[in-house]
Amino acid sequence: MKLDTKALRYLTTEDWRVLTAVEMGSKNHEVVPTPLITQLSGLRGGSGVHKSISTLAKANLIARMKNAKYDGYRLTYGGLDYLALHTHLKRQTLYSTGNCIGVGKESDIYVVASSTGTQFILKIHRLGRISFRSIKNNRDYLKHRSSASWLYMSRLSALKEFAFMKVLRENGFRVPEPVAQSRHTVVMELIDAFPLRQIQEVPNPAGLYAELIDIVLRLASFGLIHGDFNEFNVLIREDEMPAVETSADTKTEIPDSKPGITLTPVIIDFPQMVSIDHTNAEMYFDRDINCIKRFFERRFNFVSDEPGPLFADAKKLAGGPKSKRLDVEVEASGFSKKMAKELEKYMQEVGVDGDVSHEGTGHTEDDSDASGTFSGEEGLSDNLCEDPRDKDGSDGLLNPSNEIEPDAFHEQSKAPVTNIARITLEGNE
Repeated sequence: MKLDTKALRYLTTEDWRVLTAVEMGSKNHEVVPTPLITQLSGLRGGSGVHKSISTLAKANLIARMKNAKYDGYRLTYGGLDYLALHTHLKRQTLYSTGNCIGVGKESDIYVVASSTGTQFILKIHRLGRISFRSIKNNRDYLKHRSSASWLYMSRLSALKEFAFMKVLRENGFRVPEPVAQSRHTVVMELIDAFPLRQIQEVPNPAGLYAELIDIVLRLASFGLIHGDFNEFNVLIREDEMPAVETSADTKTEIPDSKPGITLTPVIIDFPQMVSIDHTNAEMYFDRDINCIKRFFERRFNFVSDEPGPLFADAKKLAGGPKSKRLDVEVEASGFSKKMAKELEKYMQEVGVDGDVSHEGTGHTEDDSDASGTFSGEEGLSDNLCEDPRDKDGSDGLLNPSNEIEPDAFHEQSKAPVTNIARITLEGNE
């Protein structure tokens, strides 16, 4: 679905209270009863609540279920988008929205900018968009959960990706720098690069292949397997090397020397990343290796002389007494094993196995097989379980003193134009 922010400027404090109340009620109700919305919103008088409900429904932020046994509403992806954007605004992470540069089965990618003009990537996880029919055909999985499960799973997917990007970045892996996470969205560094699948030729295929295999092995040494390591989830960035002015042997100047170009791989897309101790770890590891092998043979006519690497050898790298386990660090950061198991079960049940085929340039992801991992009712820190009347909730959604000026999200941004996408603002339409 398209991210439409036109109505954001017109929502009042009461509207945000009601929208958050619907989100809170969705935890335990497929359709949130109108009396419960009134109670959770903390607004006095029913007329104000009904007015806000009407406003939100017209903007497609909430929807009334057909043939429901009682009067009530459910939260839509548009409503979840607005709650996440509102949180980013209050945290002063985002100021303006830009073009959509990627659309996959389970996520949308946008260019956004901060108030200082710094450009970022906004990744919106949308689990269940393609697999919704499959969800309805697997009612046994959802018998203990409401139909809002896909909203919760999208949030878990974003939480997992942010957690893994953070620990990988801190340990020297070339990944986009994570900036912020709220609900089903992740804000990250914008990388000026192209997906490997768009690269037609490279000067040294053997060197690039060796570097990618080394990344897979290095991940394994930290106890991780990417799970979807392929040409869609590897960005190739061109970095300039300093010009060589003298020869190392002759000490003579080299005339007209120019800076060289080195190709630097950057890894993206981490919702399907698993621990090396996972039940299917060997299958995921072998698939990652084979994806790279097949692509290099097909695109660059390069076949490595060396077999493998093998999962057994990779697992030994993570078994040393001094080895650092990032899968353990992620669990300690709040993304628990229970969350991982629930997300994985969800993806298996609905047939989600990787995130594929994105249009445009920039952050692009694959539609090959992959696995994720995810959880239950806990960890709803983005105000899903908090009272909207609290003055300082984690998302700051309902504190009138913290309200952003209505037009702030749509004003002209000073963000510079990049070769990936040009920032376009709703306020200028």
